Amino acid sequence: MIIFDCYSFQMRRIVNCLVLFIALFACTGNFDEKNTRPDVFYPDEVSARYFLSNPQYKLFAPDRYPYWRAHLIHGDRYAGQACFGHTGSWWSDELGYTYNSGYTDASWDWISGYYGGLDNFLKMTEPRGEFENQYMYAIGLTMKGLYFQLFTDIFGMVPYSEAGNANITLPRYDTQKEIYQGIIRDLNEAMSLIGDASRTGTGVNDAGTNDLYFNGDLQKWKKLANALKLRVAMRALGSPNESFAAQAIGEALQMPFPETEAENCLLTKDASISQWNSACYGDIWYNFDSGSDWTLSKPLIDLLRNNQDPRLAKYARPALGGTVKLIRPKGPESEKFDKRVNFLLTELDQAGAKYERKITIDTVTIVLPEKKYYIGQPCRLNDKIKPLIAFNLFSYPSEWVIAPKNSGEDIFPELIFTTAEAYFLRAEAAVRGFGNDDAASLFQQGVFYAMKLWKVQEDDIQKYIESSPLAQLSGSSEEKIEKIALQRWLAAYTDGFEAWSVVRKYGYPKELAAGVSDGDIFGLGDINGRYPQRLRYGNDAMNKNGEKTREAITIQGPDHQDTKIWWAKP
Repeated sequence: MIIFDCYSFQMRRIVNCLVLFIALFACTGNFDEKNTRPDVFYPDEVSARYFLSNPQYKLFAPDRYPYWRAHLIHGDRYAGQACFGHTGSWWSDELGYTYNSGYTDASWDWISGYYGGLDNFLKMTEPRGEFENQYMYAIGLTMKGLYFQLFTDIFGMVPYSEAGNANITLPRYDTQKEIYQGIIRDLNEAMSLIGDASRTGTGVNDAGTNDLYFNGDLQKWKKLANALKLRVAMRALGSPNESFAAQAIGEALQMPFPETEAENCLLTKDASISQWNSACYGDIWYNFDSGSDWTLSKPLIDLLRNNQDPRLAKYARPALGGTVKLIRPKGPESEKFDKRVNFLLTELDQAGAKYERKITIDTVTIVLPEKKYYIGQPCRLNDKIKPLIAFNLFSYPSEWVIAPKNSGEDIFPELIFTTAEAYFLRAEAAVRGFGNDDAASLFQQGVFYAMKLWKVQEDDIQKYIESSPLAQLSGSSEEKIEKIALQRWLAAYTDGFEAWSVVRKYGYPKELAAGVSDGDIFGLGDINGRYPQRLRYGNDAMNKNGEKTREAITIQGPDHQDTKIWWAKP
């Protein structure tokens, strides 16, 4: 499975695991045969590098099934950046807030089942492993940190300390505090192992192009490990019974961070393999007509448009516009028609749209200029208002975001960890009194590199930094934290799980964290309009490891979407 999944990721020479091991252990004597057997592999031709690509892309660009059900239905929408519930959508925007076992199970099955490939790489490269290599092992430890931080931030308590232990079939669930401490230990070890080294080895032992993140550049990996350490420590800071974050923050601030555009950790979209191996947004957008399409949210578009953010046209496209006719429904919902129409018109007005309207007792006709206005759709609209939420009235993703895979078009890469986030984290640490760095300078560097990632011209970036209040780190400490959180949230666009974590940790944007309450307009879901804090465990967790799953629920709290995880804002 590993081999064929990664064929297009420079695994062309390994076509069969059996051939590999036959070559290693059987072909030792006949040099003439060796020179005429292109179908076998020898010790000087193989290394762990060929087992690295698979866990790298499977974590951030899995196949279409989880990409849709985990990333889009949950991560991007819980982040408050993507919306369903328009007239072309298959669903109301309540989807995901009302529990659906099929969608939740797809999310759990993907990420809980991911670890085997990475664990295999770690076991190969660890001391006395069959491909022992301390530098590749350090890469694996850093990948392990990325994985478990994502896994625990989605579900809360998950198997960690006993995960991958062949002697334990039913692993215990660790607390988030334990997992975060373990991640920091692994990252410290990774950085120590790398030291001053630049490559994992020479020849076949150089990770090279099989390293889809950094092309085998170990110092970039070391900076990534340190930035991830700071993220984990900042997220843990102030959580119940937390006693390790301050030390970890202080340690991280003494080490190098990503500081340049070249040090962004990104995953370029593959241009060869099937969407059933590694998917992108376009594999959802273009395969199901309008049913799977989504709009962009009011909080996202408002923050960009109202602050003259030059990323607006990079993230989104203006509403298509045209003529939209709204018809009063029959039956009991008829009396709420006027309220819902007024809600819609108010949203258009607040977006600054100039449009024509014609109102009768039973119809409202709206004529919106075509492709002129950026208008965000309110989040979590219910199925009763859905017939009024015309797709044409709202902004939707730019082509760079939703370009079809394997079409030859440029596709925005997967965000693993950006230079911008490293600057924002350092700015927050400075605001909270750690180190001696200038928080305002770090913050604006974060804004700069967040925009550079989206190919915004430097003159436009400087104009925004000089003129936008959202780019000025002024005010009280809490006001500064809010600006940092909002810029991190904006910069995490297309990385929904991380953007969701920003909202849960800091409570910004406020309108998202506050949840919804008006049942005539919004879908309250199973959590009575509250902001979602986690995903429920998948059925597979209970079916295969029920006792340990129930133990976790007893410690963490009910297996509900509104049960707050350890580090969430009270």
